Amino acid sequence: MKEFWRVLKRFVKPYGGYLYGSVFLNMFSAVFNIFSFSLIIPVLQIIFKMDTADYVMMAWDTEGMSFKALAINNFYAVCQHIVTSIGPSSALLVIGCFMVIMTALKCSCYFGSSAIMIPLRTGIVRDIRTQVYNKLMSLPLGFFSDERKGDIVARMSGDVNEVEYSITSTLDMLIKNPILIIFYFVTLIVLSWKLTLFTVLVVPVMAWGMGALGRTLKKNSLKAQNRWSDTMSQLDETLGGLRIIKAFNAEEKMEDRFRDTCDDFRNISGKVATRQASAHPVSEFLGTAMIMVVLWFGGTLILGGTDIIDAPGFIFYMLILYSVLQPIKDLAKASYSIPKGLASIERIDKILLAENNIRNPENPVAADGLHDCIEFKGVGFSYNKERTILKDIDLKIKKGTTVAIVGQSGSGKSTLVDLIPRYYDVDEGSITIDGTDIRRMDIKQLRNLIGNVNQEAILFNDSIFNNIAFGVENATMEQVVAAAKIANAHDFIMEKEGGYDSNIGDRGGKLSGGQRQRISIARAILANPEILILDEATSALDTESERLVQEALDRLTTNRTTIAIAHRLSTIRNADEIIVMNEGRIVERGKHEELIALNGYYKKLNDMQAL
Repeated sequence: MKEFWRVLKRFVKPYGGYLYGSVFLNMFSAVFNIFSFSLIIPVLQIIFKMDTADYVMMAWDTEGMSFKALAINNFYAVCQHIVTSIGPSSALLVIGCFMVIMTALKCSCYFGSSAIMIPLRTGIVRDIRTQVYNKLMSLPLGFFSDERKGDIVARMSGDVNEVEYSITSTLDMLIKNPILIIFYFVTLIVLSWKLTLFTVLVVPVMAWGMGALGRTLKKNSLKAQNRWSDTMSQLDETLGGLRIIKAFNAEEKMEDRFRDTCDDFRNISGKVATRQASAHPVSEFLGTAMIMVVLWFGGTLILGGTDIIDAPGFIFYMLILYSVLQPIKDLAKASYSIPKGLASIERIDKILLAENNIRNPENPVAADGLHDCIEFKGVGFSYNKERTILKDIDLKIKKGTTVAIVGQSGSGKSTLVDLIPRYYDVDEGSITIDGTDIRRMDIKQLRNLIGNVNQEAILFNDSIFNNIAFGVENATMEQVVAAAKIANAHDFIMEKEGGYDSNIGDRGGKLSGGQRQRISIARAILANPEILILDEATSALDTESERLVQEALDRLTTNRTTIAIAHRLSTIRNADEIIVMNEGRIVERGKHEELIALNGYYKKLNDMQAL
């Protein structure tokens, strides 16, 4: 339970007012319930002449009588006076109306205590989702290379829903039931502390029996949520790879794989559900057993003539004892639900508590622009500290120049440019802009200097206008249109039925590859970055699309510092400097003609493409 209270402390604090309101209303609900029970027995005894004694109001400071005895005497005296004054039939009507009023008040407080918890429950779920999302936005790209997208989606959906069902929904029970149990047990002690002492000795046996069943729930629940993540991951992979699945006639293979995952999830979740289903019958059986034990013990005392408690008091005692069973059962149900929620919290915390090693410095240096050059000094980098990706990189990129990076796949080209906006931090050496280490700069200001056009145009399921204006506050239609014209995108946009308001579908699925790339270029043009990174921006296009995109890129790179990764060497012939990489190192550098004259690695690449 310590873990549970730590979770509450993290997420419930902003909603303390709702908790206090719930406690207040539950206390009144318990009082109204006890008071209505305490009234009905003495009145019925007097009406049906089961109690023939004459009661007289006594002063509260009467010597020789305890406060309890005085309270019972005076209460009976008032009831006897009411019956005598208005008659038995009218007294029954009065007590019936009183019971209705007490029940209405009790139910109103009960409803209020539950209703007031709804903003707390929904608020906590919203807070967890937004915290997870915000954390995902702040985490470095390295975190996502070790995580499956479907698993992250499962944590945002299934695990958060489980927290709502298993933890926040039990908060109401955890507030209400202890209050009811305390009030009822105080009443039982007032009625007979000796009989209550015997009852308390029986309760731990009942609590242990219910607790024993819930001890493995968290472990099994964690397994179930992991299987659910596997299911979501496979669904995500299937939706992303439908074209390949159909091309290789692999539908049955994928169906079998998905079925196996679903079977695993069904088996483990079935075990969890079985244990949860046992909560009610087990608590019902143990509760009835407790009632029978107390009934036998109390009845034996009364039949033996003991003065521990009288028969009417014992009836009232059993009514209250029976009333205390339901809150105990609800607590048992909560004890079964909470482990499932804690298992989900554990999975959510893998995101919330993930370490972010890409941080802003305490006193960041303003990144106000590129005035001289970007310089790599002895840069080394590896993703997992096992395999070196970059080694001894020394490179200077002067302002306003175009530097192209070429080399075989896996040579470290994309990794090199990913270090400039600090998607990753270098392991060795440093990267400086105008002599200032980028690790000392404000991250947002640094990234504002940089624009990206990637091989795969990353677009969003939104309008063309919003995709071009993405990241630019308060962009006007005139600015967006101007950027689209420079990117050779305006003509095909105007052919769309909705023009710039046309929705482009998931990841731009309603557009061709060339159109998506030109939208991406228009976005970079509108952002107007000082440093432009082109990551194989034309390698996946047909000849006509490549021509249009290349024209747009030529306009975009004019008078701008550009770093271009290229497989097609024809697109970077006019670069100010070409960097040739192999196995994480720079092996050659120079202009196109100079590298051809070297008759080395670059010429080999050029000859292979020419062939």
